[in-house]
Amino acid sequence: MEHFLTQYIAQFSLVPLLGILAVCIAVLSKGADWLIDAVVDMAKRTGMPHIVIGATIVSLGTTLPEAFVSVMAAWMGNPGLALGNGVGSIIADTGLVLGLACLLTRVPINSFILNRTGWVQVGAATLLTLLAVGARMRNPDLPVLGWKVGVLFLFLLCVYILLSYFWARAGGEQVVLGEDAPPRPLPQAVLQLAGGIFLVVAAARILVPAASQTALRLGVPEDIVAATMVALGTSLPELVTAVSSVRKGHPEIMVGNVVGADVLNCLFVIGAAATAKPLVIAPTFFTFHFPAMLFILYSLRLFIARSRDGYFKRWQGGWMLSVYLLYLLLQYALKLG
Repeated sequence: MEHFLTQYIAQFSLVPLLGILAVCIAVLSKGADWLIDAVVDMAKRTGMPHIVIGATIVSLGTTLPEAFVSVMAAWMGNPGLALGNGVGSIIADTGLVLGLACLLTRVPINSFILNRTGWVQVGAATLLTLLAVGARMRNPDLPVLGWKVGVLFLFLLCVYILLSYFWARAGGEQVVLGEDAPPRPLPQAVLQLAGGIFLVVAAARILVPAASQTALRLGVPEDIVAATMVALGTSLPELVTAVSSVRKGHPEIMVGNVVGADVLNCLFVIGAAATAKPLVIAPTFFTFHFPAMLFILYSLRLFIARSRDGYFKRWQGGWMLSVYLLYLLLQYALKLG
């Protein structure tokens, strides 16, 4: 599907490509608005904190296409793409999406939720790295994450979703129902949430190859397009959701989406891919991708633990964004895509 879409879009000239970009951006914006409005309504109806809905339902919807792509990549003999999808998305979500949001606005820290889901986030990534190191120690020539690792990750995913429900019931922000903004019926909110996720994901899938082809038509070198557009494509749904949530005054939805997406990219995306086919781990993951992932996640963990006023600082957003940009720059310079 991805290959067919890229080939189809490559047939267009520059002017139609610009039109496609404009339509995709408009659809992305509308889909993200639907998504955020639906989350707020669901929170009012169910009493679940915004951050928890963002960390579970929204994250599951935005990472589902990545899981599908990774499973197909592994099944078709490209395990590097499957593993890179998951690890690269974790780095991009945390560095680009959360870092940029913290630079642009005051992002709240729900310590009750983040001191739980945040440890799952960094713990899942650490477990992935340790299992990969163990696989390399057992077989230095061909380290592999097999189906047992995949099943373990999918089991831990189910545990995480169950724990998120209990944590939401035990504490978190209180959802206040304003008289001037009565929520819609729950089934309608659920349908709008599904529609919003569909529009965001579908438009992102079309926008990335269209933007790539536009850049190539304008003379941007192909290796720069590959290094930037692939990274953008993995996190575009989360990025658009973040912009909409901040614009509508609900940045906690963005935080939940980023943390939840990181957990799902590890446990769901990589877990499903490893279950479908053993994932061979390239040497660059040990020397570059895994260290970058752990560095940015433990930085975030430290920022949460040291928070005193309940908000991320702008310099912390700048730090995370800088780490992400350095990661991209080194990938391009060292050709480690």
